Formats: sequence, C-alpha cells, structure tokens
Amino acid sequence: MNFGGPNPLKQLLSTAKAALENDDGKEFADLISLSHPFSLRNWNLSHIKLDPPFDQIVFEHFQCTNAVIVNDFATAFNHQCNVIQIFARMFKTQKEDNWGLPMMSVMIKDMYSLALKADIVAVANGEMAGSKIDACADMLMTVFRVCASDSRTSIEFTKRWGLMPIINLLFKCYFKTNKLHLCKPLIIAIETNAANKDIKDLFSIADRVTYNYFVGMKHMFENEFKGADKCLTFAFENCLKSCISNKRKILICLIPVKMTLGFMPKVSILKKYNLCEFEDVVEAVKRGDIKLLNDAIKKNSAFFIRAGIYLILEKLKVITLRNLFKKIYLITGSFQIDVARFKTALSWLGLEDIDSDETECILANMINDGYVKGYISEQHKKIVVSKVNAFPKLNTFL
Repeated sequence: MNFGGPNPLKQLLSTAKAALENDDGKEFADLISLSHPFSLRNWNLSHIKLDPPFDQIVFEHFQCTNAVIVNDFATAFNHQCNVIQIFARMFKTQKEDNWGLPMMSVMIKDMYSLALKADIVAVANGEMAGSKIDACADMLMTVFRVCASDSRTSIEFTKRWGLMPIINLLFKCYFKTNKLHLCKPLIIAIETNAANKDIKDLFSIADRVTYNYFVGMKHMFENEFKGADKCLTFAFENCLKSCISNKRKILICLIPVKMTLGFMPKVSILKKYNLCEFEDVVEAVKRGDIKLLNDAIKKNSAFFIRAGIYLILEKLKVITLRNLFKKIYLITGSFQIDVARFKTALSWLGLEDIDSDETECILANMINDGYVKGYISEQHKKIVVSKVNAFPKLNTFL
C-alpha cells in the first residue's frame, strides 16, 4: 500500500485500524515489520490512536524503528522485546483464536534480527558475546508457552501453529550460544507431545526443512548418526532447488554423516555444490589412505572448523583404517592375518612411528567397537576374523 499522501502516518494508522477490525493479522503484521518501507522514518508518536494494547504495540514499534535509524540496535532490540511482551499478554487472552499468528511471526523474526546486530555491537564494545541472543531466547520462550498451552482448541484455530517457527528461532539462538541441551525439550514438544503430533507434518515445508536441519545437527553432534542422516536428508531433499546456498549448507553436515555410515558422495555432487574440500577426504576413506585423510583434513581445517564438523571428520579415521585392513584381508584371502601385515601397511602410508603394540591396540579397538568381527591371538600375533561378515556394514551398528 502506498502511504505517500499528505499525512502518511494517519494513512498507516487508518489501515492498521481496519486490519484489526477485520482480524487481519497478516495485513497488520506487514505494517509493523521492520522490512516495511514506511517503518524506517522518524515519526511524531504523539498521535497514535488505536485500541489498546495495539496502540502500545505500534508506539513501541516506532520507538524501535527510530532507534534502528540511528543504528542504536541495543535500544531497538529492547523496544522490540516490549512489543513481544505486550503482544504475548494480549494473545494469551484470545481464546480459540489464532489470527494474531502472522503478527507474532513478523515480531519474533525482527527481534532475532535485532538481537544479532545488537550482539555484534556489544562484542565490539568489549561486552560479553551472546547476551542479546540469550535475552531473545527468553522472549521467544514467552510466546512459546502461550502457543504450547493452547492444546484444547481445534486444529483450525489453535495457536500451536506458531510452535515450529518459534522453535526454529530458539534453535538458532541455542546453537549460537552453544546451549544445545536446551533444544531437547523443544524437540519433545514437537515429536512426542500427543497434542502436537497431529500437526507435526502439517507445518509449512520451509519450517519443516529448518526444523529438521537443526535437529539433524544436534543428532550429529551427539554421534547419533542414523537420526542425523534421516533429518538432514529430509532437509536436503525438501529444500527448494533454487536455494543453492541452503542446500550446500545442509550438505556440509550431511556428507560427513553419510560417510560415517558408509555412504560416499559422488564427485558430481561435490562439484555441483562447490564442496571441493571434501574430494580428497572421500578419496582417502575409499582407498583406506590414512595419510591422505590426515593431509586433507589439515589442508582444509579452517573450513571444517568454521562449519563445525572438524571433530566429525576425525571420526572418519577409524573408518579409513577399517577400509585399509579390509583390503589387506581381501588380498591375503585368509581369516588369520599377521598383525605385522597391518603395521607394514601403516608404515607404507607414512605412519612409521606406530609400533606393533599400537597396531594391536588399533585392531582391538576396532573389534571392540564393531568395525571388525574377530579376535586377536596374542600368542601367534595374528588377528582372526569371522568367516561370516567379518567387516559389517557401518550403518548396521553405528
């Protein structure tokens, strides 16, 4: 809508009033969005005449935008928090009605955006990082509780439709502040709460992709690779093809998860999404070349650390050694193999400082962890592998 007349503020307030009278949450949300071109102007706020509490919401909103104009993001964030508080109190009183959900969605996204900017400024000024993100999470929990408690209203009018968008922003907050343990109650609210299971698969595909991405990440960091594979695969397959950067972001986590379960990505996929950092990693694991793997991880360590997957890639070392030992087993064609053969292979790959005892230790750990079926004969210095499925598929026990 064009607010270019002689009194644009009056026009906006008139439009806002009409939206409220018609319970048009989407129209009102657009008017109080920070992305609305009308917002970022310095207005005289003494003439806001709307029914309470919407007069307070609009007043705090323009206080927020006035602060944004002068790049005072901390003040802007505080005013946006006031907007959320006022809205939450009002929203809670609206029984069996959810027309305010579009408003809530815009408010919380703007609040998170301001929290990020305010936090950057705070760190630049020598303050503790994450304080504004923590405050943002607290405010998100306020509206989360309002939506989660609306369990008896029919699906059409329930406020529970706001849960997943709120949870996704909470995930972003907790991942930024490294408080992943706080994600568990949120996942339970969606996955196991009987009141919410009926709408779990009915949220927008965009919200479900984001949700599965973060849940998959959490599983990955907790070494629950099958759960991570399921969630991240859903996120990747359902992310829009046009969102190349998002699909690439998902793949950065999905690739090491898949590799841990024994599935190697095609080179064409790596090239398509410009993930050349993984090419030598994949080749090393396939070949059982532990030296190449170490070199590949070291070479691209900055990228892997920044992506948060460095420690996951370290776990590929045992799989690489498994593949090396499997090759030796296939070459010898025997179920009883001298430990010395494995030591020789490791030395040939440049790991000359590993002695026979360390080689035995590596083999023993692999047997204990299920990578190899068999036992070590100390007397004969041999590893005796099972005649049936000596090297189980990784996805059967991880």
